Amino acid sequence: MNAAVLWTTRYLDAAVAQLRAEGHGIRDEDVARLSPLGHQHINCLGRYGFTASQPADGLRPLRVPGAPDDDPQDAPTR
Repeated sequence: MNAAVLWTTRYLDAAVAQLRAEGHGIRDEDVARLSPLGHQHINCLGRYGFTASQPADGLRPLRVPGAPDDDPQDAPTR
């Protein structure tokens, strides 16, 4: 579970950085309340299997909401 939480945290950070770079007003107070645990791919009671791989350039590209390959099933749960 720690690896999934770390992965989610890194991508949350990348998403916030990209939004800020695009000129969106992201407040530090809001970022302080983000949690990587509120996503459906985090399973606190199960087992995880991982295949070791690393994208050549670091993180994978962020998805673009509304793009044809954007799957609403991957949306975080609330």
